[in-house]
Amino acid sequence: MPFMFNTMLGWCVAVGLATVAAAMPLSTAAEPTLAVSANGVTRTFDRDALLARSDIAEIATTRDVAYGAPRRYRAVPLANLMKGIDIPADAVVEATAEDGYVSQLGRELVEGNDPGAVGYLAIEPAREPWPPMPGKDASAGPFYVVWIGAHAATVAPSNWPYHVVTLSVEDAPTKRWPALVVDPMLPALDPARRGQALFVSKCLNCHTLNRAGLATIGPDLNLPMNPTEYLTEMGLRALIRDPQSVRAWPELAMPGYSQHDLSDEDIGLIVAYLRHMAGRKSR
Repeated sequence: MPFMFNTMLGWCVAVGLATVAAAMPLSTAAEPTLAVSANGVTRTFDRDALLARSDIAEIATTRDVAYGAPRRYRAVPLANLMKGIDIPADAVVEATAEDGYVSQLGRELVEGNDPGAVGYLAIEPAREPWPPMPGKDASAGPFYVVWIGAHAATVAPSNWPYHVVTLSVEDAPTKRWPALVVDPMLPALDPARRGQALFVSKCLNCHTLNRAGLATIGPDLNLPMNPTEYLTEMGLRALIRDPQSVRAWPELAMPGYSQHDLSDEDIGLIVAYLRHMAGRKSR
């Protein structure tokens, strides 16, 4: 009898606990937030607060990097979001994404000095989720930097970051990380100098070089070896233009660059910069 009683008691307790657990509401995921920081001060906005702003607008993109087709969004002007924040002439607004992608947005772009390319932070409403991006299993939300206007097509794809979690004012990359800079004794018109600027705007979003930079998607491009040390120039050019033409696997994250985004001459300048930096390894 005692054994049977204890068994029944244990069963009743277990059923009771299960019933209580079933009645308890399931925990919900934390509301996504965006951090905006400058000069050691950080402001945090949650999605609902951004959607409730008086300057929220309905906008439509014509060239949408994430989706490849025009889309409509509810969005806040970047210039308004950064209002009251001093962005020095030699600084950038660094947009960091969940996956480690880092985009450097120039002050001129962020402040909207070109009315033909106006930046917005598009916000994905919780009750009206965006569709998955082509070839991906997630949308571009909850926060996605987009551009509208007659000159929006000239804004580099690297300046359309999605899954953004922070916007911060930082020194320009070459000031912040001197290890990116070419030999100061190079002639003013040396191709490596022009390649440096292209590398910072096109490649530093996903890669570091000499361990300089914050991106964590791709490998360092100088340590332990520089791509010019193990790829032919033809192979490296092809890799930059269309990565899958050189090597492909399901998790490949590197995008290709069209002639519109990166000309053959531009790719040659990046290769010249990489070749030069192979002799300037930071150990």
